[in-house]
Amino acid sequence: MAIGSKELAPTELDTFEDDRLVDELKKAKEELFNLRFQSATGQLESHGRLRAVKRDIARIYTVIRERELGIRATPVAVEAPVKAKKTKKADAPAVAEADATETAEETK
Repeated sequence: MAIGSKELAPTELDTFEDDRLVDELKKAKEELFNLRFQSATGQLESHGRLRAVKRDIARIYTVIRERELGIRATPVAVEAPVKAKKTKKADAPAVAEADATETAEETK
């Protein structure tokens, strides 16, 4: 997530777990501190960056508070599904023969 970007939306923040939200909040606060320092020393090039970072901090605080109140759902950790092994086409006739043998034995 890029701090201070226009792409940061509350829907994107919904996918973050609580620990990651806290980490992103710390990063944003550090960036805001650095931007304020640059502004005080006259080295700040883009004053709009201050506004964007402040808004990102507000968005993160909003998502955290809404989760505390139960307005937003906390994301559930989803495990990656296990992929089945692909069978080669050369193995397919052997499998078909084995199935035919089993069904012939069952009918006896």
